Amino acid sequence: MKLTEEEEPEQTLRCFCLNWKLELRVNSGLVLFKLTGPAPTTPSGILRSPTRGSSSRLVPASPRKRRFRPGTRALMEIRKYQKSSDLLLRKAPFSRLVREVCQSFSRETLRWHLNALLALQEATEAFLVKLFADANLCAIHAKRVTLFPRDIQLARRIRGVDEL
Repeated sequence: MKLTEEEEPEQTLRCFCLNWKLELRVNSGLVLFKLTGPAPTTPSGILRSPTRGSSSRLVPASPRKRRFRPGTRALMEIRKYQKSSDLLLRKAPFSRLVREVCQSFSRETLRWHLNALLALQEATEAFLVKLFADANLCAIHAKRVTLFPRDIQLARRIRGVDEL
């Protein structure tokens, strides 16, 4: 078969797996696939090539969202956050919270230096991460993997942080 300059070669990939036949065709940037039932076999179990008249309609391949097993995504997020040293809380909402708490203690508006807010946020996040780690140990001690509010309360009580 000779190709003219306008025609592009059609690439075909056939895969036989678990008695199913998957056929992929790439033609001018368009990927087409066909998945058919159990692949035809001979009595000896050897796969045979499909006949010309048995081809069904090809449909364009659509990108499917990757689906992870339960718990895999959580482990990926844990590794991601353990690698990074970025702040976990957003700066603007944390700043508004600090200013709101300061306003409840004092009638006049207090001004905060940016570095003071960042230092307070670092300390707050370190405190919360340690608290959640201790609460997680309490949940594991109770033979659970789910963190309950009573685990956080117990961790605070053991640490001696009752006043907060």
